[in-house]
Amino acid sequence: MSDMMTTQAGDPGAFRNFDLARVPSPCFVVDQVAVERNLSLLKDVADRSGASVLAALKAFSMYSLAPLIRQYLPGTCASGLYEARLARQEYGGKVATFCAAYKEAEIDEIIALSDHVIFNSPAQKDRFLAKCQAAGVQVGLRINPEYSVGEVAKYDPSAPCSRLGTPISQLTPHALKGVDGIHIHTLCEQGVQPLMHVWSAVEYKLLPYFNQLKWLNFGGGHHITRADYDREVLIHLLKDIRNKYNVDVIIEPGEAIALDAGILIGEVLDTFHNSTNIAITDISATCHMPDVIEAPYRPAMLGEAKTGHSYRLGGPSCLAGDVIGDYTWDQPLTIGQRFAFLDQAHYSMVKTNTFNGVPLPTIALWNSRTDDLQIVKQFSYSDFKNRLS
Repeated sequence: MSDMMTTQAGDPGAFRNFDLARVPSPCFVVDQVAVERNLSLLKDVADRSGASVLAALKAFSMYSLAPLIRQYLPGTCASGLYEARLARQEYGGKVATFCAAYKEAEIDEIIALSDHVIFNSPAQKDRFLAKCQAAGVQVGLRINPEYSVGEVAKYDPSAPCSRLGTPISQLTPHALKGVDGIHIHTLCEQGVQPLMHVWSAVEYKLLPYFNQLKWLNFGGGHHITRADYDREVLIHLLKDIRNKYNVDVIIEPGEAIALDAGILIGEVLDTFHNSTNIAITDISATCHMPDVIEAPYRPAMLGEAKTGHSYRLGGPSCLAGDVIGDYTWDQPLTIGQRFAFLDQAHYSMVKTNTFNGVPLPTIALWNSRTDDLQIVKQFSYSDFKNRLS
């Protein structure tokens, strides 16, 4: 994520007109129309550039929308066995799997599920190369371009001592023996300019190997559906690489599919004063929006006032740091009052957990064009208990 310490930008879109009391609290509400708008933009990039655009399940794996995603994108990328299973079972199409290291006990199934298996090191590639080749699965190697464009070290795969990717300075003919494609993932919520810089840093270092490569995969982190993203430049860049080196080009956006397409609705449980106004809510930062603590960042709120009555919002867990941030309303908060955080469809939903027995948010699908609302998933005590022993 970029600009971690500031309020994350969020376009309220049609959610300005959504009645927050229509769903249980807490609840993720995803606007199908907004997702389809994003998918349409991604398909346009694919059609005009000739590149393959795969959906990154690690960011957004709401598989009830898989039929819609299949209409626009040819496949998905997975981060291990479970995502590869989900990809094959629910999404279909091409499955490209990358993991920092594969388990011996899982590799056969991963190969069976995947079209591309991408390895993090030449050692892992050598270990499982014969199995991939016997199954007719294409082999990839992730490289570290040793050129950093990340804004936060925690989210920068090219940071010093990174565990992700083979340093490009260590590439040799042996390291690339049997390799069909190169995977380069260095971006995080960024525009096209950082991608161009990375490509400039690695292009000539890869020249000796293009005669054996079938594809280049530029990973994720591309904020293609953001309003200020220069999609024309991206299309030109991807098309130029394809034509110049006669390789297929792949990108794997995740956030871009669900950007500004979902909210997380919560409810005020209690208010009191301790040097500042405090409100306890049924949304927990640590359980429902871990990136608020891990990144960290301050999520934007639907309809927040510029001046008025400010409260520090915190969750119901016992973690002292379960604090979402300080927010302002025109009027004092009341018990039971609803509110919503913007742009929560990606990453927040896939990172939820049940620490302290805090219930998981309901998941709802809304169509802002027809106003149809569907409760897709409600969680219960059994979901908490069944994770435990």
